Amino acid sequence: MADEQRPDLQDQDGLVDETLDTPEGDLAARVASLEEQLATAQDQALRAVADVQNARRRAEQEVEKAHKFALERFANDLLPILDSLERGMELSNPDDPAIKPMREGIELTLKMFADTLGRFQIVPVVPEGEPFNPEFHQAMAMEERDSLEPNTVIKVFQKGYTLSGRLLRPAMVVVSKAPSQPTPSIDEQA
Repeated sequence: MADEQRPDLQDQDGLVDETLDTPEGDLAARVASLEEQLATAQDQALRAVADVQNARRRAEQEVEKAHKFALERFANDLLPILDSLERGMELSNPDDPAIKPMREGIELTLKMFADTLGRFQIVPVVPEGEPFNPEFHQAMAMEERDSLEPNTVIKVFQKGYTLSGRLLRPAMVVVSKAPSQPTPSIDEQA
């Protein structure tokens, strides 16, 4: 008769809800289980928030890097033109009055070119007299020099360039090396 008066205690199969008639130990275990599930859910939510933040940060960094280095291919295509203008200046005679106006035009063009590259953080690497750095220099030859420290850049064949601090093209250089010891002749050994 108690079952007939309280239909809310029965589930659809006609069984009585056991959570109301359980001892306190089972309730404590159920509460502990629910607290553990809650802690797990909170941890998962925190991890999900952290993953979203990390993904957003990575996307922002990739966009920033794409903006920063978008000019890389274009700049690489322009560098040979700059090299040609510089070689033209080196090979032309500054004292020849017939080509003086042409040299002035090339000088102005080179200055405008260099200013434009500078505005876009494209910086030349001219390491003459500096220690050899394989990250920014490409050794084309080595020469013996008494007066210089070994591994010092003696001459620059072709300037290198960096784009926003990242190497665009290495400088092609000649590097000093210590003079080799002369091999003693047969007469000196005796």
